[in-house]
Amino acid sequence: MPGTVISAPEVTHVSKHGFWLLLADEEVLLPFEQFPWFRRATIDQISHVEWPTPEHLYWPELDIDLSLESIRQPDTFPLVSKALP
Repeated sequence: MPGTVISAPEVTHVSKHGFWLLLADEEVLLPFEQFPWFRRATIDQISHVEWPTPEHLYWPELDIDLSLESIRQPDTFPLVSKALP
């Protein structure tokens, strides 16, 4: 069983293409093309991210749950949202 996450996730950069999230010693990119739910979110909503388990992220204000694996390896999760542009 993995240990408890003690570092808070931190949004390090937001652009028109997506945003970068620092998770302890790893930085991941969430491009809006692959994660369209964030496209119209405010910076505050994107920045309010929780890390309840080592492999799970949650944005409570947006009600978005993501596994880290879906961020690291998006090709293994081929279903894409039909969210409005």
